[in-house]
Amino acid sequence: MDQAGTLRRLSRGMGRGSIREASSHSTKLRGLAVASGKGGVGKTNTVANLALSLSRMGKKTLVFDADMGLGNIHILLGLVPRYTLQHVISGERSMQEILIKGPGGIDVLPAGSGARQYNDLNGEEMLILKTELEVLEEKYDYVLFDIGAGISNNVMYFCSAVEDTAIITSTEPTSFADAYAVMKVLSKEYDKREFKLIVNSVRKASEGQEVYNRLSQVSDRFGLNIRIDYLGHIFADKSVPDAVRRQRLFTDIYPTSEASVCIHNIAKMLTQTLSPSDIEWGRIFA
Repeated sequence: MDQAGTLRRLSRGMGRGSIREASSHSTKLRGLAVASGKGGVGKTNTVANLALSLSRMGKKTLVFDADMGLGNIHILLGLVPRYTLQHVISGERSMQEILIKGPGGIDVLPAGSGARQYNDLNGEEMLILKTELEVLEEKYDYVLFDIGAGISNNVMYFCSAVEDTAIITSTEPTSFADAYAVMKVLSKEYDKREFKLIVNSVRKASEGQEVYNRLSQVSDRFGLNIRIDYLGHIFADKSVPDAVRRQRLFTDIYPTSEASVCIHNIAKMLTQTLSPSDIEWGRIFA
């Protein structure tokens, strides 16, 4: 019996209500799960550009498209995958076999799209992905998970199964409220206590700091008992939509743009080569 078949046998009966059991199985996955409460805040674009920045710092980087059923990071990168994570779940391919090479030497595990049955994975399917990835992740310095938006079972599973979780929000009140909702559910129902925060599409640096301060204050006021670390902001920048239209990464074709500098600073924060006190956020393109 192959590995996928064995896992199906062992995990049979976990069912769709077993997200906590699946996410707590064995150890946490190494990496950073990047999620958002609201769609359209630039999460996928941030993940892809952050991966490229890490790769150019000499870090072997893997991008895992965890937006199951609606994955599109391959489109952003101009890639056409032959196989996706859907083939891994079905047992047709291993993760190693579906890996594709992206720009700057990053590796990508594409999710595929247009398959509604993968929008709500069951415990068995989640365990298959986790077990395969536990073998593959040892090859990499960083694994970035592009998580879907909202609070679906898939989002909750990947955020709770991965060591670190970063929430991306914008300055819009709806985005702020949804980011808080994701952290609330993860802390209350999945005992997730530490989060990182990235604020996208700011006009000035102080806006990002203000969002971080407000989220911290609200979470304290309502007793979430969580810690939020501020990774930084990303400026609203015309180079970003231009790069998307060209299916290129803005850090690749506009390496000195305001948004690219922000991404590089966030990458340095992740690699601990830069601390918040080293960056005068208010003076960088303020």
